[in-house]
Amino acid sequence: MTNISTYLTFNGNCEVAFNFYKSVFGGDFTHIGKFKDMPEDPKYPVSESNKEKIMHVSYPIGNTMLMGSDTGGEWSTNFKQGNNFSISVNTDNMDEADKLFNKLSEGGKVIMPMNKTFWDSYFGMLTDQFGIQWMVSFNANNRNK
Repeated sequence: MTNISTYLTFNGNCEVAFNFYKSVFGGDFTHIGKFKDMPEDPKYPVSESNKEKIMHVSYPIGNTMLMGSDTGGEWSTNFKQGNNFSISVNTDNMDEADKLFNKLSEGGKVIMPMNKTFWDSYFGMLTDQFGIQWMVSFNANNRNK
């Protein structure tokens, strides 16, 4: 089954925002990780000023998942409050992820091609022909959850 979630991007205040949402809706995060927790990669160094920012947070609200992260480095130049969200699509298999990614990117712009990630997901990002940002992923470890 394919699931769709909202993914919010913040300019350094993701943790504050998600703690606020948690105070409103209750419950707890299923995951929260900071940029300092990422494996080091010389191609994508994390500055000291970004290490404490949120790399990813997952927060279930009812039957949906609200996700988010802070922006930083080269990504921060594209941040614009009000357009700081993406639609996240999680699929049951890699073929479905590729199919949806390819169709959504027709006439749009691929930001990050589908590829394996350090967080053990098959993942890609794009902006469709209408300017909507999408994240497409398949994670075999979450398939049966």
